[in-house]
Amino acid sequence: MFIDKANVELQAGDGGNGMISFRREKYVPFGGPNGGNGGRGGSIYFRATTNVSTLSNFRFNKVLKAENGVNGGSKNSFGRKGEDLIVEVPVGTLVYLTDTNKLLADLDEVGKEVLLAKGGRGGRGNAAFRTSTRKAPRIAENGEKGEKHRLTLELKLLADVGFVGMPNVGKSTLLSVISNAKPEIADYPFTTLTPQLGVTITKDRRSFVVADLPGLIEGASQGKGLGIQFLQHIERCRLLALVLDFESDSDPVKDYELLQDELKAYSYHLIERAQIVIATKFETEHSKKKLAKFNKKYPDIKVYPISSLLHEGIDELVYALADQLEKIPPVSFIPLEEEETYKIYKASEMEKEEPIFKVIRLSEHEYRIVGEKVVAQYHRFNLSTDEALLSLLKFLRNIGVDDELERLGLEDGDRVFLEDFEFEYIR
Repeated sequence: MFIDKANVELQAGDGGNGMISFRREKYVPFGGPNGGNGGRGGSIYFRATTNVSTLSNFRFNKVLKAENGVNGGSKNSFGRKGEDLIVEVPVGTLVYLTDTNKLLADLDEVGKEVLLAKGGRGGRGNAAFRTSTRKAPRIAENGEKGEKHRLTLELKLLADVGFVGMPNVGKSTLLSVISNAKPEIADYPFTTLTPQLGVTITKDRRSFVVADLPGLIEGASQGKGLGIQFLQHIERCRLLALVLDFESDSDPVKDYELLQDELKAYSYHLIERAQIVIATKFETEHSKKKLAKFNKKYPDIKVYPISSLLHEGIDELVYALADQLEKIPPVSFIPLEEEETYKIYKASEMEKEEPIFKVIRLSEHEYRIVGEKVVAQYHRFNLSTDEALLSLLKFLRNIGVDDELERLGLEDGDRVFLEDFEFEYIR
């Protein structure tokens, strides 16, 4: 089964905790601090590869976790770094933040690698806090939490030529004639339910990839039929081959105009993509009359009449496709920022940076300190010693918490919460 969309949760590794430890040896009564730092947590990278062709693996593995960093040890032993997790995805995969639908990465080249969840830093051991005035610090840091993200993966078909047309106009038959593909062929609409790929090689040894895409109907840009799934796959094709039936009772002129309307309605500038028009089932006088009518309406559009059954016009069409592709640059789906990191900020967002903390009132005598930055910093304090507790309170005072509590008019004895930490306010 062809899976082209998947949701996945990423959990980078947490950093290891720093160690509180002191040198203990015979005849060394005042050994200094020797607690080591914790190791950094493992990060999660996505890498584009040709080893996989669908997103089906993510149906069974929806949570991806990297290894945590190891805690620091005594004797200045540093914890081991958590192993990074490299996730292989098909070339052509787009990665979005699920909650905001923001594009994070376009993995459009083999070997392209991007960091999507960064591991947390390891906490410092007490040896790192030794100074000339603090000889025996009883304080260490906890490791940072690794980043967590919910992502949506979307696989856009990568092909040079995409066959675009109404259902049952002969796209699959043509693909089977000009390539090594073996699509299902039958005399009913929507025989092709998932994209089919084939490699075409000209007699002068030029090659390109052709995609047979599900049939398009009126209203596809609004999701009718297989519309949205179909149009999503067209976005990657460099050249759109509009396949029109010149034998049945359908009107090629109306079908051509309908295709143009749906491409224009779907956006992504599909209507501006290079096109070539193919007249299939061109085997009778009836077909010739339809071609004359089409040429009268659109005299500037060159039409390539072919018969897949009789193998007529095939060579001319294949050479025309190859010639046109040589003039068309690769398609870039959405331009990304040059820096391939998870957080991509606009200048306006940087100017409106949120404050490090806020104080919200829970009840008449209870308040809570909130804010992503202050909470992250709080979790780095290892509150197992009095010295660490004093360091936390000093940190809160330095960032202005005391001033804010006073401004809000707190009274002595009011309770203040920060995550699971609680203290009484005293002026």
